[in-house]
Amino acid sequence: MSFSPARLLRAISVSVAVAALTAATVYIVSGLLFPVKGVRVTGNHVVSDGEVRAQIPDHSSLLTLNSGLLIRRLKTDPWIEGVKVIRNWRSGIVTVEVEERRAVLAANVSGRRIFVAQDGTRLPGSGGARLSPVNLDHYELGRVVENVRVLERNGVRVQEIGGVTPGGVHARVSGREVVFYGRVTTAQARALKEIMRRNPTAKVFDLRSPERVVVGSSGDAGRG
Repeated sequence: MSFSPARLLRAISVSVAVAALTAATVYIVSGLLFPVKGVRVTGNHVVSDGEVRAQIPDHSSLLTLNSGLLIRRLKTDPWIEGVKVIRNWRSGIVTVEVEERRAVLAANVSGRRIFVAQDGTRLPGSGGARLSPVNLDHYELGRVVENVRVLERNGVRVQEIGGVTPGGVHARVSGREVVFYGRVTTAQARALKEIMRRNPTAKVFDLRSPERVVVGSSGDAGRG
């Protein structure tokens, strides 16, 4: 049995119409039965609640809300590092848990002020962080950023790069000073985390010796 082009076209048109009608029905029914009644935003300090809520269309449904698309859209903002979307089927509330990046470095590079997060992402501002600007060239900036990444990946939370001198880079970690120069290794970063835990009253931790962590006092930092 053969179909003429006209009959085949009609069959395709009917199939498309049925699919469209089905999709519309699902959308309407899901919106009536499982409407998004509110959006709760947590974890944000720089990004506003309104910026997050604006990514969820009006009259959205819990059933058809595309969490993956929402997460991808929100993560285009350089401040947003991670997002988790939680639906509450009883209340109709969608909770968006935001993890923001932290500005840890304000660098003057070739006449420009650059703000950098703990993972190396360039940020549009300080996000309210009180950072002391340091003067760096492009090579020094890359080296400092990579060392901060190594520390962060190994559980050492960097709060600020507070100074760069011929004697080294001075970082603030949990209110204490960490000094490094050149390349910080993974082994050093892991050792630093454990040594800081074991020495809660020590003020300075020196990573300038290869593969070593030296515990010192505030006078041992060698800022000159």
